[in-house]
Amino acid sequence: MSPYARKYQLFDSLTYHIYNRSNSKKVIFYDEQDYEHFCIILKKYIAMFSLRIYHWVIMPTHYHLLLELVDPEKLSRAIAGISLAYTKYFHKRYKGCGYLWQGRFQSKPVQKENYMLSCGRYIDYNPVKDKIVTVASDYTYGSARFYCLGIDDGITTTDPMYEDLGTEKAQRQEAYTHFLQKYNDVDNTRWEDMKTPQGDEMFIQRLIKGNGRIISLRRGRPKTKQKN
Repeated sequence: MSPYARKYQLFDSLTYHIYNRSNSKKVIFYDEQDYEHFCIILKKYIAMFSLRIYHWVIMPTHYHLLLELVDPEKLSRAIAGISLAYTKYFHKRYKGCGYLWQGRFQSKPVQKENYMLSCGRYIDYNPVKDKIVTVASDYTYGSARFYCLGIDDGITTTDPMYEDLGTEKAQRQEAYTHFLQKYNDVDNTRWEDMKTPQGDEMFIQRLIKGNGRIISLRRGRPKTKQKN
């Protein structure tokens, strides 16, 4: 996980782009049963940790999530739990052992305002970028169908920025479909970088590295000066 994602308190401005990949880029989602089981795990952890997953995709070798937590201090526990649960399932089904994932998951702080929808497009466009499908909404195991076709998957919470795309449901779906088609190299460069937080200058300034962790500038009582 990026050190920027260790600790924060940003008054509901912050979401996380989560990414984890298989060890040595090996395929770990072989068939419908594997994908469906990972979806079951996501639903379980949504309930356990009150996760709000705004965008998601499961690819043959990795997954992406854009999420928010009611209790952000539990981020590591939640995502590590998801990865461990799938590891146990995978080794039981395929009689395997050892490390399934490349290591600790990666996490990128993302400001809600002006940045969530762009990150969501990167996530939803992954199957097209990797030439699995030609239209993002044709891919079953991701949130593109939710936004483009209105198909409830039991995982996706509506991106707050999506609501600004139109007053009617059909209008928003059409607008997001066109938005996906405008995916470009700038999107790719910005969101493949998992080390740099995405947000405006004020947002970035409120993320401060200290002793390998992230703390935030926040309101509160001033520190008491030490007596000489």
